[in-house]
Amino acid sequence: MTGLATPSTTSASVPDAVLRQPIHGADLLAHALSRDLDRPVVILDDGRTVTAGQMAASVSRYAQTYGALSPRPLRAALLSKNRPEVPAASVGLTFAGIVATSLHPMGSVEDYLYVIEDAEIDLLIYDADHFEAQVAEIERRAPRIKHFLALGGQGARSLDMAAAAYEARPLASPVVDPDALARIAYSGGTTGKPKGIMVTHRGILTASLIQLTEWEWPEEIRYLICAPLSHAGAASLTPILVKGGAMVVLPGFDPVGFMAAVEKYRITATLMVPTMVLALIDHPRFGEFDLSSLEVVFYGASAFPASRLKDAIAKLGPIFFQFYGQAEAPLSVTVMRRKEHLTDDPLRLASCGRPTPWVHVALLDDDCREVEDGQPGEICVRGPLLMAGYLGMPEETEKVFEGGWLHTGDVAIKGPDGFLRIVDRKKDMIVTGGFNVFAREVEDVLATHPGVRQAAVIGVPDPKWGEAVMAIVVAVPGSEPRPDDLIALVRSQKGAVQAPKSVVFVEAIPLSAVGKPDKKALRLKYGTPV
Repeated sequence: MTGLATPSTTSASVPDAVLRQPIHGADLLAHALSRDLDRPVVILDDGRTVTAGQMAASVSRYAQTYGALSPRPLRAALLSKNRPEVPAASVGLTFAGIVATSLHPMGSVEDYLYVIEDAEIDLLIYDADHFEAQVAEIERRAPRIKHFLALGGQGARSLDMAAAAYEARPLASPVVDPDALARIAYSGGTTGKPKGIMVTHRGILTASLIQLTEWEWPEEIRYLICAPLSHAGAASLTPILVKGGAMVVLPGFDPVGFMAAVEKYRITATLMVPTMVLALIDHPRFGEFDLSSLEVVFYGASAFPASRLKDAIAKLGPIFFQFYGQAEAPLSVTVMRRKEHLTDDPLRLASCGRPTPWVHVALLDDDCREVEDGQPGEICVRGPLLMAGYLGMPEETEKVFEGGWLHTGDVAIKGPDGFLRIVDRKKDMIVTGGFNVFAREVEDVLATHPGVRQAAVIGVPDPKWGEAVMAIVVAVPGSEPRPDDLIALVRSQKGAVQAPKSVVFVEAIPLSAVGKPDKKALRLKYGTPV
């Protein structure tokens, strides 16, 4: 008999869902950690090293520890500085089937409590060497948390002590619905309150596949991380492990420490925000270190002035690779490869690249109609990369998915070569040094000062930070608040990122027709038109 074979129907005992079980992120990690077990995958600058086999064993033991807790946790938060246990502690949650979120190590207790309540966190994993005081306050004020596990320390809460009771098993990823909730990431909303972004297993897999197929990786990956491992620092964990690479982890970023690590470990790749790149190339000791091993610098998260990007290429070479995305469509909606950075074309250097083939992208007007090339339109996205929606915010979700597209809030122009150039943002979000700052949160803190009558916060162009936070303040008559005191107030309550870089005192803040502060007028006066 010749011709095409007829699909077999004899295996009726095997459900089709099992036969064609989808791959997800945990499968990639299980595969990556099952081979070359002696290879180092995490290297700390203090000499500690974690091999693939050690990480696999830790993931297995941690996952068993989480699964044995009673009542069984459903959602967990991780609060830690950079330490070797963080990747395994985080990945272990995935293998235990627990929805994870991260608390930024630069945040405040108030920030943490908001996320814990909003995400219904019942397990907190924390760095005992740095956050005992904050966790004590969280425990007092967040009764919904049923379990606390500590990274480091020797007490009853020690994760490693609890995990030691279990034998490491070969990693087997759980069977999951691709559209089930895997993580909750937090961004900010128009009200100034953070929104819980529901990330699915399908979205995580897609983000990893885009990195594996579209990002330009060196043949030998020695990847330097100086951002928090619980956040951006681990954004490339899966592709690095799949490709057999290693991560060198620093406690944080400082230009000299970064350059010394590149030289010491012969680093071939890293991820930076533009502010970090500028701090590097502008440092007086820049020429003292051998940075020639660097083959690629992945960068994104905020605007990179074209003139300064040109300077960076001149000093470090044609090694820059740009990615553009947002938490709702993580990392790579568009990319601009190294050879596409044309230093004699300012418009190209101002571009965020071209869409990857893994998403659909259109520039739409306010009526969700596609604009002509050369005309500004909002970047809108479709595809498996997208979030499921905002946690507990159906109206916000419906709004951001209007017309069947994810509306990014970024306005861009498409050139004849297909490259997109972001020219504006619809939202009042300020992106400073790669971090998001939400004006209302800063305004609310400033308003608590007894000498402040009214405050409006805007972002103004800054050659170092991309945008700098500026506070425009109306003082209480007879009061003379000091700018340094206002900046310190915000820093103490919201952290250094949210603290204004400058404070301007005015007699009155202009109001719009409906009585709101007219931020357009403020930007026209103190920044650039929007």
